[in-house]
Amino acid sequence: RGIVSKLLKDDNKGSRHQKFLVTINQRQTLLVAHNIDLAARVPLTVGDEISFYGEYVYNPKGGIVHWTHLDP
Repeated sequence: RGIVSKLLKDDNKGSRHQKFLVTINQRQTLLVAHNIDLAARVPLTVGDEISFYGEYVYNPKGGIVHWTHLDP
């Protein structure tokens, strides 16, 4: 769970992904990559509190969460 801190441009290379940053605590921000070819776009604005579930992959910038949709 976290607060949407920034909406990013969609990634349209290969499978299309809606991308946004979520602040989960004072020290960590996550990039969420939500596949919009397999699921509906999530209606978001900066400041929204959201809950999410997916696969977390570490990176030095805080990490990325993907597979936020049902497995087809």
